Amino acid sequence: MRQFWLSFRIFLCIFCAGMTLYFYIDKQNELVELRLAIPILTKEVKALEEENERLRYQVNCFEDPIHLMELARQPEFSHLKYPKAHEVVLLPEPKPLEVKRDASS
Repeated sequence: MRQFWLSFRIFLCIFCAGMTLYFYIDKQNELVELRLAIPILTKEVKALEEENERLRYQVNCFEDPIHLMELARQPEFSHLKYPKAHEVVLLPEPKPLEVKRDASS
């Protein structure tokens, strides 16, 4: 009976060591996958930033006053007119909500 418990303990120790090693290797594999994904994601982020810059440039070119005046001179927009002073409505800019802090914190 004594030999059974000794062999059971040895088997249990080997099993626990094997499981620990398995989970350690599994975690290392996950980390390696994430490290391999970093360069791909970095390229995607750079491409998105470049696309944003290109679109920002296009918007700025379109909203340029000179370009807008050229558009106003075109026949498609000849029906548009400047508003009179009494037709202009100014809306006040909303104030941001103030966060009240507790005196206890």
